[in-house]
Amino acid sequence: MKKMIYLDNAATTRTAPEVVEAMLPYFAENYGNPSSVYELAGASKEAVAKARETIAEILGAKSNEIYFTGSGTEADNWALVAAFEAYQGKGNHIITTKIEHHAILHTCEYLEKVRGAKITYLDVDENGIVKLEDLEKAITPETILISVMYANNEIGTIQPIREIGLIAKEHGILFHTDAVQAFGQLPIQMDADNIDMLSSSAHKINGPKGIGFLYIRKGVKIRSFLHGGAQERKRRAGTENVAGIVGYGCAAKRAADSMQERTAKERELRNHLIRRIMKEIPYARLNGDPVKRLPNNVNVSLQFIEGESLLIMMDMEGICASSGSACTSGSLDPSHVLLAIGLPHEIAHGSLRFTLGDETTKEDLDYVVDKLKGIVEHLRSMSPLYEDFVKNGKKA
Repeated sequence: MKKMIYLDNAATTRTAPEVVEAMLPYFAENYGNPSSVYELAGASKEAVAKARETIAEILGAKSNEIYFTGSGTEADNWALVAAFEAYQGKGNHIITTKIEHHAILHTCEYLEKVRGAKITYLDVDENGIVKLEDLEKAITPETILISVMYANNEIGTIQPIREIGLIAKEHGILFHTDAVQAFGQLPIQMDADNIDMLSSSAHKINGPKGIGFLYIRKGVKIRSFLHGGAQERKRRAGTENVAGIVGYGCAAKRAADSMQERTAKERELRNHLIRRIMKEIPYARLNGDPVKRLPNNVNVSLQFIEGESLLIMMDMEGICASSGSACTSGSLDPSHVLLAIGLPHEIAHGSLRFTLGDETTKEDLDYVVDKLKGIVEHLRSMSPLYEDFVKNGKKA
């Protein structure tokens, strides 16, 4: 059997066996619709309530502040569109950043082009961190929402969320954070972090695909996003995905219970991978903050090489990685995140993202680096740019 090392956990994770086991009864045994009144439906209703309570407890929130969605993307769309609709009497200005996930950027583009919103896209520094003074300067009397992701899905940089939330609170502005990559990886507390809305998705933490949630602080007056039945306290219509919700609750508890030990191991392995790549592969660059980054994220640029070629050749060696966000795979354009931190196109094109999981071992990473070194050497031997570089003795 072909060896496989999976290092694309930011794209999706393997659903944990205990999560699958928890979900199974809700497909063929406890299959009742939780909105119904008979006994069979009661088991489903109770399971949904339990998962909601589990997630709320992890966040230091109330269970009635958790609203289940079909994905993190839906949660992001809901937060932005519904907040704009509810607060446009106060103003029409939204502040976000240039390195957000496309679920945020494309929703902002829609609000700008179709709904008349004014959007400010904040620059970030060379490590991908928002400057608080830039945020302060961007606020106007018309500002109704600030949306900044908790941690970046490509370069792993963690934002100063608590400080951003405090600025929003002091100005009476709603604060939303896309925490799809952060939930289960970092300790998050709604009150301490001054968060009004938060998006998340189960399949990033060994849960099932097709289920997410939006935290909405009590008192935030945003409207329904999907219209129909009275599910999710009349804010999100559609029959509940009971099995998915159960799986999310199980995955969230699993992630919270193992967070300290698991992320300590991931940091150690992450740093080992970074050290080996930086030491053994010439003209490599680490993207993102070296310290304020997700425990499992390594994003590097390797000069004189196309990232797509690297991915194909690594796949032949059984290594699964990414050239950026899974949502942009297949695009010939370089990552908008890497361009925003100041990388030129030719270097951004040669970027790789490795994201570790709880099954990753040091032996796996040593195998990856050993194979990567040979692949890089082979691809550079065919690169006219590298040939010119060596011939002319230019600095990288």
